[in-house]
Amino acid sequence: MHTRTVDSPSRPQYGTAARSAAVLALCSALLLTLVSARWSPLISADGDISATTHRWAVEESGVTRACRILTDWVWDPWTMRVLCAVVVVWLVVRLAARWTAVWLALAVTLGTLLQQALKALVDRPRPVWPDPVDSAHYSAFPSGHAMTATVVCGLLLWLLHRHGVGRAVWRTAVTVAVVSVIGVGLTRVWLGVHWPTDVVGGWLLGAMVVALAVWTHEHRQSRTHPDTAAS
Repeated sequence: MHTRTVDSPSRPQYGTAARSAAVLALCSALLLTLVSARWSPLISADGDISATTHRWAVEESGVTRACRILTDWVWDPWTMRVLCAVVVVWLVVRLAARWTAVWLALAVTLGTLLQQALKALVDRPRPVWPDPVDSAHYSAFPSGHAMTATVVCGLLLWLLHRHGVGRAVWRTAVTVAVVSVIGVGLTRVWLGVHWPTDVVGGWLLGAMVVALAVWTHEHRQSRTHPDTAAS
């Protein structure tokens, strides 16, 4: 199997990435507008789903404990950032891919800054329960857990695909990433610390950041290696 380094030129796909980023940005903006305007059908659906899952969380204490472990340790944003830092070091030390390492670190950092800025801008209150099973701080929209997991897992999957890993490794990585991204969103709603649309917003915004980052990387590669890109 032919394997290339992540900084080697490849056929440019920045057109697809740019279109994906534009669509995701529009979807994110629409959801942001509806949440900020407190659109009644959306708020009602959020409340109904959250009330149901909270009732289950209170009744199913074992599942709730497992969700707390997963969300606080396995899928926590800081766990994801540490994973990203390990990959950054690996890119520099093992592959000498300094540009890609810097690109990865900046993409995750900018995703975090966007998340925090939107939390402050929207300032959406979190769910409040008379019998909470967990607690969280800061504003609700978007979910930082969901957005960070989407950004980190999405970028790492793209790097693995670009690097040309084996089929078994790729399938395992996709499975872990999908379970992590979906799982962390579900745990946040189950634990009653986020509305469902907070999680959906985190997924959309995280995917948008991934698409923009991929576009940036591919565009830079096409400019750096125009002859290869043209072929």
